[in-house]
Amino acid sequence: MKRSSWAATLLAVLLLTAWAVPGRADGDDHERARRALEAGEVLPLRTVLDRIEPDHPGQVMEVELEREDGVWVYEIKLLRAGGALVKLEVDARDGSVRRVKERGKGGH
Repeated sequence: MKRSSWAATLLAVLLLTAWAVPGRADGDDHERARRALEAGEVLPLRTVLDRIEPDHPGQVMEVELEREDGVWVYEIKLLRAGGALVKLEVDARDGSVRRVKERGKGGH
């Protein structure tokens, strides 16, 4: 996928996320994520997307940054060209893919 397409998709996801989930708890989550990034506990989303794109191409539909068992994890949902929906769990510290779930056309 072209860089400009990734950038446009990322911007759309960020704008939709900011608009769709108002409230104090959301602000706290964003603040925790920002602090984790500044402390070097997580990679920037752009870096993670660049690392996974060669092996997992598709349109980014949704991104969440969560803490699971003390580890920061990006949950990334992609729509592949054939119509399959792919959910990736990516270690936010190093960008390694921890789990892949695929549904839909050509998926399981």
